[in-house]
Amino acid sequence: MEMIRPSSDLRNHYNDFSKICRETRRPVIITVNGRGDTAVLGYQQYQQMVSELELLRTLAEAEEDVVSARTSSAKDTFSSLQQSLLTRKNK
Repeated sequence: MEMIRPSSDLRNHYNDFSKICRETRRPVIITVNGRGDTAVLGYQQYQQMVSELELLRTLAEAEEDVVSARTSSAKDTFSSLQQSLLTRKNK
């Protein structure tokens, strides 16, 4: 579960926040006037989240291709890739 802290704590205890995010791998929610305003998380967790979102987008696009019948056989796909690589090599 994430930690919830007021914005004044972020200003006054940044190093503590950074350590908490790195060690627990959990976000810290910053509040302003008692309401959630910002989420702070470690850089490694941010990078992982971005990678996971990119993968999910790619999978969603692939699923849409399948639903829309924009697919080809593995044999055709590999033949096309092989031809493309051979064309590049000969340039």
